[in-house]
Amino acid sequence: MSTPHHPAGGARPWPTDKLNALRRGRRLVTEVPVTRTGRRAFVDITPLSTPADAQARREGWRQAAHGRTFRLQHWDYDAERIAGFDYDIGAVLVKATTVAGEDELTATLETWQLHPDQFLYPWETDDPK
Repeated sequence: MSTPHHPAGGARPWPTDKLNALRRGRRLVTEVPVTRTGRRAFVDITPLSTPADAQARREGWRQAAHGRTFRLQHWDYDAERIAGFDYDIGAVLVKATTVAGEDELTATLETWQLHPDQFLYPWETDDPK
């Protein structure tokens, strides 16, 4: 059984289910405040796939990798388009970065003023991706 990740510096630990999801290559999302009315914004964490992930997928399972690389993206969308096929019209990539490992991920989230316990599975949010 995996335990929550406690990075140096006393940052909030990852909920076990969310940390395991990231280690297994699953994307997580949180909605964040916007700077203009009529907009909605989300930050997503996407674990980058590896050749080992592809091999596991072909064999019908998902591997849990502790040393993953993650892409973080903060997108701002037109609130009226978010539920449709054209959600990307007028979307703005506010910031993005790629980090190596869970410690760097947690440190970057702290810099972005986000906490691990804010993140949800995509289907639990209105994130259009």
